[in-house]
Amino acid sequence: MSAIGRWRVVGQSVPGASHVRAAMPNQDAWRCLPASAEGAQLIVAVSDGHGSARSFRSHIGSARAVDTAAWVLQDLLDGQPDPLNLSAIKRTAEERLPHEIVRHWEETIAQDLAERPFTAEELELVAQKQSPKSVAEIEANPRLAYGATLLVVLVTPSFILYLQLGDGDILTVSENGEVARPMPEDKRLFANQTTSLCIPDAWRDFRIRFQTLTGELPALILLSTDGYANSFVNEEAFIKVGSDIWDILRNEGLDVVKANLEGWLNQASTAGSGDDITLALLCRTELLPTPEQLAARQLAADEAAFAAASAAASAVASAAQAALALAEPEESAEEAPSAPAAETPSGAQKLWYDDSAAQASD
Repeated sequence: MSAIGRWRVVGQSVPGASHVRAAMPNQDAWRCLPASAEGAQLIVAVSDGHGSARSFRSHIGSARAVDTAAWVLQDLLDGQPDPLNLSAIKRTAEERLPHEIVRHWEETIAQDLAERPFTAEELELVAQKQSPKSVAEIEANPRLAYGATLLVVLVTPSFILYLQLGDGDILTVSENGEVARPMPEDKRLFANQTTSLCIPDAWRDFRIRFQTLTGELPALILLSTDGYANSFVNEEAFIKVGSDIWDILRNEGLDVVKANLEGWLNQASTAGSGDDITLALLCRTELLPTPEQLAARQLAADEAAFAAASAAASAVASAAQAALALAEPEESAEEAPSAPAAETPSGAQKLWYDDSAAQASD
């Protein structure tokens, strides 16, 4: 078994450009446990509320989904008598986790509905935007109003667990920048069709992968709602995001990505899908540059920039001198010769700054 060190997580969720124009809330959500977002063991969950007229409380559904998933997975870890018995953990995860996540999510939704029953205005909007039939469907299955997808990744010193229900994307990136999808494809997901927490027997639709930490390990794991992938022209362009982000992480550090992430996602939504976008990144800290390495790289970059600026200034000065020489008139043959320049007495000190000498010494 190959154990790895610590992980760090950064993430961001932005409202879609079209949702901002329509004054709609961000229906995505994400959570990291523990909240410090750093450690040898981390849980990251991402959820996308459906946002349709029928799912008018999906922003609540997605928030409850990520909270539920994080705590259910933490309970799984806390309840293992032997944390090194990976076969037992794998069996428990596959047999119990989907049931437990769905059951607890449904309980939180029932609690919200008991505290805030659907209003006549909410149901009237559904009838206007869709149909009276949709209202009847919601009354028969109130969870439809809270519908959401779910992506979860659990990293530990001995295994990684991936779970997915519905659309969205999980990517892994190796140390050399190779990008892969760790989850099996669900061919039922196309266009706007997706599996969801709100449908009956939702636990049956979970996809799960349990990866023991042997062989080549991911350097970076990305979880994103479908608004991100839908902002790219094709699958190839989206997959390249994984290697691009990894290049920035290992060359410029995590803080640069963290500072720019919101702007990148807003730009993607505005130029692409118009949908809400959430992206969470888990990266192995031992592969990231240290503060000392970043400082040395910045110093080298500053020195290179200064040298380039100095060379450019010298070139401009040389060009100006050459142009000035060409512009000076030639001496007339009848013009009296000028007096010879006075020689500097031997041992006398020069009293001017010799720029050419200074440049030569530089």
